[in-house]
This record gives sequence, structure tokens and C-alpha cells, in this order.
Amino acid sequence: MNDESQNKMGTPTPEELREQVERTRDELGQTVEALAAKADIKAQAKGKAEAVKAQAAEKTAVVKEQAAEKAAAVREQAAVKAASASGQIREKTGQAAELVKDRTPDAVLEKTAQAAAQVRESAARAGQYAADRTPDPLLEKAGRAATAARANRAPLIAGGALLIAFLLVRRSRGRNR
Repeated sequence: MNDESQNKMGTPTPEELREQVERTRDELGQTVEALAAKADIKAQAKGKAEAVKAQAAEKTAVVKEQAAEKAAAVREQAAVKAASASGQIREKTGQAAELVKDRTPDAVLEKTAQAAAQVRESAARAGQYAADRTPDPLLEKAGRAATAARANRAPLIAGGALLIAFLLVRRSRGRNR
């Protein structure tokens, strides 16, 4: 209130009173709306439920992303470790085969080669006999298995030679006792 708006007695003018009443009504309306909002528990619960739901969805997305990242990292580590272990096994097997071959006497190696030839010959005869009497679908499956064995021939031969050499060494030591 300025000095012009008040008359000499210090009382407000009717215009100022109307403005004051209007302002008080606005303030009272706002206060009533605020109190009504506070009293509307259903709306408050709905608002809080929506907020919690949005927060849960956000956290779920974050957790899913983190889980996917960790799973990818674990898969990668497992693949690296498996490849490393496989390489180490191949290396150790090769070393063991070389060691057995180096320590095996020539006579044993010759007998092993002869035994392998005999086994191949017997296997060929048995294979031919079986092929003559085996149904065609079974022959197809056996052919696929043989192809897989041929693809991995070196490890199979090394393993067989290692086994035969081991058995021969064990047998010769048993006779020496």
C-alpha cells in the first residue's frame, strides 16, 4: 500500500479492499487445493506406486545390462581358458609320446609296428566282413564316424602307439620281477 492509495486517515480505499479480498480468495483457494491434495490418499498412493514402478523398471534394466556384460566376460574367459588348456594338453601329450618313443627300445618299436600292421589287416578283414552283413543305414553312420576318425588321425595314432608302448613296457617289467 502506497501513500496515494490511502486517504488521510490511513484506511484503505474500496478498490484496495477488493484487491485484498481477491488476493485472499486466491491464497485461500490455493491452500484448499493443497489440503485437498494432501487428503487424497488414493492419488498420493498412485503417484508413489508409479514412481516406485518407474524406479524398479530402471533398476531392472541396469541389472539386466550388467548381467549380460558379466555373462559375456565369463564366456570369453572360459573360451580363453579352454583354448589354453587344450593347447597345454596337446603339448603335454606330444611330449609324453616323444618321451615314450625315445625311451622305448627299437625292438619294441618294431614289434609295435608289426602288431599295428596285423591289427590293421585284421581290422580290414573284420570291416569287410561287417560291411558285407550290415544294413545300409548303419553303413552310412559308420562311414561318417570313420571320416571323423580320419580327420583326427594323428591324435588317434599317437594315443594308440602310446597305449601299446605302455602295455609292452608294463608287460616286460612284469616278466623281470
